[in-house]
Amino acid sequence: MPVQAVDVPFVMKVLDPIWSTKPETASRLRGRIEAILDWAKARGLRIGDNPARWRGHLDHLLPARAKVRSVKHHASLPYSEICTYLEALRCQKGIAAKALEFLILTAARTGEVLGAHWEEIDLPARVWTIPASRMKAGREHRVPLSEAAVSLLKEMQSVKQNQFVFPGDRRAQLSNMALLMVLRRMKHSDITAHGFRATFRTWAAERTNFAREVVETALAHVVGNKVEAAYQRGDLFDKRRRLMDAWAEFCRENAAGAKILPLRKD
Repeated sequence: MPVQAVDVPFVMKVLDPIWSTKPETASRLRGRIEAILDWAKARGLRIGDNPARWRGHLDHLLPARAKVRSVKHHASLPYSEICTYLEALRCQKGIAAKALEFLILTAARTGEVLGAHWEEIDLPARVWTIPASRMKAGREHRVPLSEAAVSLLKEMQSVKQNQFVFPGDRRAQLSNMALLMVLRRMKHSDITAHGFRATFRTWAAERTNFAREVVETALAHVVGNKVEAAYQRGDLFDKRRRLMDAWAEFCRENAAGAKILPLRKD
């Protein structure tokens, strides 16, 4: 149909059937329709208001996403079980198991780990520098590496195939499915790889006295509002190194007997 013929009833016919059942998909679809029609208008292919516009338009016809379905968090493992889980994980063979262990030790996102390049790794300095182009927030992120993480990377050097730290069998980069299969083999299909970030966050909150901004920065989250960000220029790297070392130590020891870390004045 001609792009000029796309109107509100047509957009509603597309969105309404999935708005309540698949809110994330429906929301992205609406945004893409809006972008295409804006492009068409800029090219002189149509005139008038954009029938897919949300604010002041479709928001009067469709319920907000927050009211359609509550947020579904990634299933995670209780931190009290992380030590036992890692012991079992280290018995698993293959690069995917190593990638999952590295993900746990660094509390990084799945895509950041699977896309890790050797050129980003500085083993002597124990630092993994993820470029802005690969970060969700669009800014460079330095990850302090614990001795356990460094030891794992040294193991991976012996199987180095290409620029990726965790190469796949049939292509350059390991796939998300590979991590999922490790979880399934270990009878943990009820949790997700991303959920280990929540495990780390809960442990830090309940078992340590590290400041919230240190923990959030370790997770590469944007801390505070724009005013706070303007004054917080550093990345709290030294404090995050102590945090990640403490996390690696907790993962190594018997979690049930671990003590709350003392409050640090610095």
